[in-house]
Amino acid sequence: MPRSNPALDIDEQSPLIGAEETSENGDVEERPLSEAIDLEDSFVESKSSWYLALLTLSIGGLQIVWSVELSNGSPYLLSLGMSKALVAFVWLAGPLTGVLVQPYIGILSDRSRISWGKRKPFMVAGAVGTVITSITLSYAKDIIRVLGGLAKDATYDGGYKTATIILATIMMWCLDFAINAVQAAIRAFIVDNAPSHQQESANAWASRMTGIGNVLGYIFGYLNLPQYMSFFGNTQFKVLCVIASIAVSVTVLISVLFIKERNPQLDPPSRSDHKSSGFLSFFKDVFLSIKRLPPQTKTVCKIQFFHWMGWFPFLFYITTYIGQLYVNPYLKPGLSDDEVNQLWDKATRIGTLALLIYAITSFASNLILPFLVVPTYVAQTSPSSTEITRPITPSSPVGIRERTASWGELAMAHNRALSTSSNSPLAKSGSLKSPSLLHRWLERLQIPGLTLRRAWLLSQLLFSLCTFSTFFISTPQAATVMTALIGITWSLTLWAPFALISAEISRRDERRRHRDRQRLMNDPDEEDGDGDEEEEDKAGIILGIHNVAVSSPQVLATIVCSLVFKLLQKPRNVPGDVSVGWTLRLGGLATLISAFITWRMKEAGDEDLNK
Repeated sequence: MPRSNPALDIDEQSPLIGAEETSENGDVEERPLSEAIDLEDSFVESKSSWYLALLTLSIGGLQIVWSVELSNGSPYLLSLGMSKALVAFVWLAGPLTGVLVQPYIGILSDRSRISWGKRKPFMVAGAVGTVITSITLSYAKDIIRVLGGLAKDATYDGGYKTATIILATIMMWCLDFAINAVQAAIRAFIVDNAPSHQQESANAWASRMTGIGNVLGYIFGYLNLPQYMSFFGNTQFKVLCVIASIAVSVTVLISVLFIKERNPQLDPPSRSDHKSSGFLSFFKDVFLSIKRLPPQTKTVCKIQFFHWMGWFPFLFYITTYIGQLYVNPYLKPGLSDDEVNQLWDKATRIGTLALLIYAITSFASNLILPFLVVPTYVAQTSPSSTEITRPITPSSPVGIRERTASWGELAMAHNRALSTSSNSPLAKSGSLKSPSLLHRWLERLQIPGLTLRRAWLLSQLLFSLCTFSTFFISTPQAATVMTALIGITWSLTLWAPFALISAEISRRDERRRHRDRQRLMNDPDEEDGDGDEEEEDKAGIILGIHNVAVSSPQVLATIVCSLVFKLLQKPRNVPGDVSVGWTLRLGGLATLISAFITWRMKEAGDEDLNK
């Protein structure tokens, strides 16, 4: 019989509390803990697509901020009078803060015991920091003018110019700090609130949201915004920063309000909660966590290290590469500086258009590929019941969810399924339905044997093939086609590594919880002897280390690209510059190494089959 007191349902969210049921006289009786454990192990809650969309919405808003920074950051900084060398120093902020900030935020959020969630405080704080720094950056010249008591028509030079450049440099570094903080929290937020068998789906939704953010960001960057939105500012960069600030604020707010995190105060205390949070302790924790990385996650980090050596020159210099192909036929001796600048302005717009097509291709791939790839993990259901197809886990984080059965209903369904599958109260109640016709039709689109790992491998080979094709490309149109094809690889880069890591974290966490429940059932006073494994399965620090594997090769790639430019770069008004092409080819060579590691990597879940 279902319990009559809805307030008692809260207890079901704890993995350490047994099921209860209301007796005939109205008293609450505790179900044996062993029965509760068997039931929880037999059901895994499935989240709806609406829930996954709201869960990942915030990363789409953050991507708009990233796209604004990448597409318009350099022109804005150059317009302030920065030298190219100083702009290069400013751009180091991204990878350097990524190496330090994301692991640190991961550790802090893992140890957080705030009642409204581990990740939400850092998401909100990071979003607020992003808004403040981006607006300050875009209005740097106006802020210095007001603080200096200068007139609106004051000449931009001397101390005015120097102070503006200093403020803009500081704000760029602070902006990257804030972006990395909110990104670290969002990625861990997705892992924590999606069940293990839906980690691929959740990260597919995250890649879709990122694709939407990319497309919107490039569209906004391509439009003449001051003409339509002058109330946001009188320059393109000001309007873009306001739009990006609104996007990240609204999306983070929606995710925070509609997705309910598990209260970390209900979790048993972890030994890491009592560790020092000092600077030296941070590095010690990071190195210890690297040593304890789960096997598949460690392999993914190796892949990402080499793959991002390939991504860096593409993301930062592909516009320049396409622009060079455009201006080559028009660069003649005797052209004035104004004529050269006009050529390069048009070339930059052509390169931006190519990036827009690339973003659209990536978004289309984000929509299509998840239906073609065979899911690595499926929901665990009771082996004796074929009709229970919408599994439930009472200890899963609760947010927007389907109607779930009480412990009493679950017990009856489980027991009756052992003898007959036609009398299940869950089936009669309609709360557990068979797969819909649409779901069965979509499953037919799956390509047999195309696992997520293999799709990722093929995308890396496609990336290398496209970069090597620069040996033969001589027109901006051909380069645009090449760029569009690389959009397919980008969609897998946004999906595959996060899905593989998240699924492993979630599965290992489920095994740990199962082990803890069994230990408490057998001997509640027994000490946990597997504390080390608990430490290595913290989502925040693991995803932070993954970002180190993404960010650190970008620093190395910056040095390599600088050497190539030093040897091969020609003046801006001289045709035939091939330096950027060689950086792309070197990136393709590094990606071949990542493809080899991906080829050697085991399929996700194989380690479980061997246990």
